[in-house]
Amino acid sequence: MASLPAAGTTPTEFKFRRVNKISISEEIAQQILDLISSGHLTPGQRLPSERELCKTFGAARSSLREALRCLSIIGVLNARVGEGTSVASDGGKFLGKIMEWRLITERHDIENLLEVRIALEGTAAADMAVRGADADIARLRDLLSQMKASIKDNEHFATLDLEFHITIAKASGNSLLFDLVSMIRGQLAGGLSKVLLLPNALPLSYKEHTAIFKAIEQRDADASREAMHAHLDAALSRYRTALGKRIANAVHTSTPAKDRARNLAR
Repeated sequence: MASLPAAGTTPTEFKFRRVNKISISEEIAQQILDLISSGHLTPGQRLPSERELCKTFGAARSSLREALRCLSIIGVLNARVGEGTSVASDGGKFLGKIMEWRLITERHDIENLLEVRIALEGTAAADMAVRGADADIARLRDLLSQMKASIKDNEHFATLDLEFHITIAKASGNSLLFDLVSMIRGQLAGGLSKVLLLPNALPLSYKEHTAIFKAIEQRDADASREAMHAHLDAALSRYRTALGKRIANAVHTSTPAKDRARNLAR
């Protein structure tokens, strides 16, 4: 057993196992992840020294350092010269790396993220309608005015669009929701740029954002959620069109194909 001293608290005992697998560094990393997942290692908590960990794991320093380096690269741990290694304060970088890798390796994750975004941002809009401050609503009003003035400027409109949605997520009062929405929006930047190139995409998007704003301004949570869902459903449909997925062409195909097209259009 090894002591993992938490900052500002008395040392807490944790059970480590001697490593036996061929990939020793991988097992070390997995044990550390398991302790974080179970709550035995908490954000900001410092790990024991390399000497202690090597003795506890029964592993060479090179294997330990490889494990710690890998966890640091993906944002699970923070390693600073003179300060030792500690658990990262938040998982934002870790989540971002996972999503970035999935987008690189899996072709359809853009659509999956768009679908997840519908659920998250619908909740964010409803929460802002209830919890948002007057200053937040004023900020949305200003962004909407700027979007109207930028209706022929794709790049500027896209920037304002992003800020509009991030403002709603932040004003929802749910920090985890804000982090998830921000991360997903960042991963979707490339895909969403294609949507704005479609004919009438900007005027339609502006109209949908206006509906969202009006519902939030009226403090109507249900209407805000519905308006956000309608906008993001339309954005998803426009994205599919931008990729050449013309669902309308399915009208002249077999009945099963028609059913699939209707499901995609929902």
